[in-house]
Amino acid sequence: MRLSNVTTVTTSPGRQRTAIQQGAARLALTVIAEAADLGVSARKTSPFERPALAPWLRKPDEYDAIVWSHVDRAVRSVNHMSELLEWAEEQEKTLVFVMPGEERPLVVTPLSDGRTIRRCMDLAYIAEQEAHALSARLTGAHEALRATGRYGGLVPFGYRKAPHPSGTGWCLAPDVESAALVRHIVDRVHQGDSLTAIARDLNDRNTPVPRDHHALLQGRSTGGVRHGHTFDRFRWTSGTLSKVLRSPSLMGHRLHRGRSVLDEDGRPVLIGAPVLSRSEFHTLQDLLTARSPGPRRSRGAGSHLLTRVAHCGACGGRMYFRPRKPYIYGDYVCAAPANGLRCPAAAAMRSDWLETYVIDGYRAATGAGGPVSRADLQAAGARVTVTKGRCGGGVDGLSGPDTSRLTLAMGAPSDPAA
Repeated sequence: MRLSNVTTVTTSPGRQRTAIQQGAARLALTVIAEAADLGVSARKTSPFERPALAPWLRKPDEYDAIVWSHVDRAVRSVNHMSELLEWAEEQEKTLVFVMPGEERPLVVTPLSDGRTIRRCMDLAYIAEQEAHALSARLTGAHEALRATGRYGGLVPFGYRKAPHPSGTGWCLAPDVESAALVRHIVDRVHQGDSLTAIARDLNDRNTPVPRDHHALLQGRSTGGVRHGHTFDRFRWTSGTLSKVLRSPSLMGHRLHRGRSVLDEDGRPVLIGAPVLSRSEFHTLQDLLTARSPGPRRSRGAGSHLLTRVAHCGACGGRMYFRPRKPYIYGDYVCAAPANGLRCPAAAAMRSDWLETYVIDGYRAATGAGGPVSRADLQAAGARVTVTKGRCGGGVDGLSGPDTSRLTLAMGAPSDPAA
């Protein structure tokens, strides 16, 4: 099953399930499992990228057929249909589209003729065009709403929907609970607290993140699927906080792709009373910018030498590269605090020191010369563990790494989250 947008009143999952069960029974198939990708767009994700379905596509030996209620529940792209048909042929699997309202299901077997394949591709093309048309209609509707200051789309954190003063449509008004939380967070930023510390405290108090807060307001359960993992509730991180605090919506601005929408006179279109005044918002931005470590210089996200190689000795979790302003090097630091988790002794070490230590150890263990890449380290099963150092250290602390804090192992099992 698949559904792009889930609401409390939708009946689509139930109707899809009934159609699948009836279609399977008609073809004498026994349903052994259900993959429900609710809130997942078929236009944006292929079947091989969906959290619930993709794991089943990677273990085809456990079943004989996959059943959908309709083609557009499987794909909304000709390319995705082509990929799915190619996979089914290679794995010798049967694809079934029940097609309620039609005389018989559309069944694709490894022996299906060209006419059946063309039928699948034609229906995928129709589904793709429908998706494009729907997207264009929504874009046009949102443009009209932005021009009049009326609301359409996701509700920014700190706000709730309220009737538009014109009597037509909706606008936004500050939500008492979440607006108060925003002001509390802003106050803590002014007091000098880091976003990581604030996120940790919010998690300790079980304060819902924006996504969970809106779900509770709509009577839905919290949590969901993210990056292929299911969560009962989502956690605050420094990134989540930064996204909330950096949004001009806190000034009551209507946004489009993260930027304020302007009227014909160049003034921001307002969709409700501001949570923060213009001066409060810009003072906050100056504070956040001053504390920012600055842009990454030479390497893209996830491309640093010891990504998935360096681990914290206290919690066993990964360490990530954090740049230092204005230096060309940065630090590898335990990722737990940034993810809203507690680590009993979060480790950190200067990046150039740790990279040199690992490269030297790798060369000594393998006899390799020349440049060393992250792929080389991962292929060799390299894993460096860093424990937390003591405060201070004097002049000795500037001469290089304290190797007593480091353990390098080769031939270690690959990082399961890699």
